[in-house]
Amino acid sequence: MRYSDELIDEVREANDIVDVIGQYVRLTKKGANYFGLCPFHGEKTPSFSVSPRKQIYYCFGCGAGGNVITFLMNYENYSFTEALKVLAERANIELPENGPDNEDSGKKSLKAKLYEVNKAAAYFYYGVLHSPEGGLGYDYFTGKRRLSEKTITHFGLGFSPKARDALYRHLKEKGYTDDVIRESGLVTFSEKGMQDKFWNRVIFPIMDTNNRVIGFGGRVMGDAMPKYLNSPETLIFDKSSTLYGLNFAKKSKRKYMLLCEGYMDVIALHQAGFTNAVASLGTALNEKHARLLKRYTDNVVLTQDSDEAGTKAKLRAFPILHDAGLNVRILEIKDAKDPDELIRTKGPEAYEECISRAENAFLYMVEVMKREHDLSDPAERTAFYNDVSERLCMFNEGLERDNYTEAVSRKLMIDKDELKGMVERRFSKKRNDRPAAYEKERSFTAPEEKKGEKNDSRILKYEKTLAAWLSERPELTDTVIKYIKAEDFAEGVLRDIITELSSGRPIKPADFLDKYKDDEAELSCAAEIFSGIGNDVSELGRADLEKGLTEAVRAIRISGIDREISESKNDLKKLSELIKEKNRLTGLKIFIEDEAVKKT
Repeated sequence: MRYSDELIDEVREANDIVDVIGQYVRLTKKGANYFGLCPFHGEKTPSFSVSPRKQIYYCFGCGAGGNVITFLMNYENYSFTEALKVLAERANIELPENGPDNEDSGKKSLKAKLYEVNKAAAYFYYGVLHSPEGGLGYDYFTGKRRLSEKTITHFGLGFSPKARDALYRHLKEKGYTDDVIRESGLVTFSEKGMQDKFWNRVIFPIMDTNNRVIGFGGRVMGDAMPKYLNSPETLIFDKSSTLYGLNFAKKSKRKYMLLCEGYMDVIALHQAGFTNAVASLGTALNEKHARLLKRYTDNVVLTQDSDEAGTKAKLRAFPILHDAGLNVRILEIKDAKDPDELIRTKGPEAYEECISRAENAFLYMVEVMKREHDLSDPAERTAFYNDVSERLCMFNEGLERDNYTEAVSRKLMIDKDELKGMVERRFSKKRNDRPAAYEKERSFTAPEEKKGEKNDSRILKYEKTLAAWLSERPELTDTVIKYIKAEDFAEGVLRDIITELSSGRPIKPADFLDKYKDDEAELSCAAEIFSGIGNDVSELGRADLEKGLTEAVRAIRISGIDREISESKNDLKKLSELIKEKNRLTGLKIFIEDEAVKKT
């Protein structure tokens, strides 16, 4: 069975899309809609539009679009049912316990099994750690790393035995098939047989923000390489959008997140009371990580190692975090290699003191740049000031740029006005060199046939325009369907919209989009049409609207006639009628009926 359409509608309508997406994306109101940086592709100019009236979103940069349910499906990698349950819980709506048995067919079933396999593996590794076979790993955690039994249990730490197929045999005994085990990435299948991904390693289960085990990290016991190994990416595990420890850190009462370098730093910090520590999983910090952090905090303290590699990691992370709207400070540890070592040798108080001295990330970056230049050399000094002014251009907001310029001038003891002049000249040049930002919805201008443009592309523009206009102004449908029919449109969402409108049924965009939740291309097309971006019919007067409708209907119907002609070569009577109709269309002029005019 599946949940009823009425229940799905109730859950969707109880969750305002602006409120939900606002938890993930910083949105700013512009006109009737809200705009922000798209969470599905990297960008610096907001192109992600959310409509509170239509309860849909659309990005005119990458084409991502949908309703509140598809947003969670795409952002959190949820199935339809999972997204619906999250939204139902958020709105205090109780879903029937006997919900869908096989929702989302094979994909959901496989995801569910992968969660089960990973959970089973986590229990297996934990059990081995507390057995005689796991003594080496237990000594590593409790002796060398000084972890308590409470911490070991809290993080579900484990050990993989030396036997290279121990986990495989355990999972088979639990009844899991080779196909599911292979998809989990925990076992390698080859002509030589099956071999566990992890063996003779201490194990760190990796959990998502819902506390589900989605993968593992393992540190080798001995000198073998690689020292650390992670699960491969699977249907439920994506390293580029996962932060270790976030499932616990998101509950912390501290108003900032500590971004560390590895598993043990996170665990040591949590044990010491710093329950707001997280780390990326052996990959460089990226935009997805930054947006994930932004969901839970506005402030981040970078606390990677103090060596050269750690410094580079901090400098690389800062602009990514800043672009996500986060305030960033950098913590320098001078008496230890990393947070774990500092806490073990000098205690949590020493680390707390380091946090209190954490420096603004941009000013830290300037200090590092300063160390790389010989300021006694005039050429080096000039190059340094040019580099600094270039970096200051990363701040798009004028007030923020001015504040940082003033702070840098004080730090470097150089003339504020001179530095500001350098920065503004560079910023103006950058702004003039980049393409104009699409910052507001613009009224539609009927597409002109450009040199070299395929006719199919031009017709598609007309089809999208007409579908957008009619979905916004359904009272115009009766005027249009005198001359055009759904079959004149390309198959898919465009034809579906016209068919729905022709039947006289009003379209609710957020409801309509559910039809395409499993078809990314159609979902994007529908969201683009309903968003109205570039096709805002409300800005058109009667004369422009009649002209636009005439051009669109003529082009689309002629295209439909051409298709019918190509299919009717053996029917001379029909062929003659089609040719006559095509000739008559050259003089077509659509007039809007008075009742429709009153609503313009």
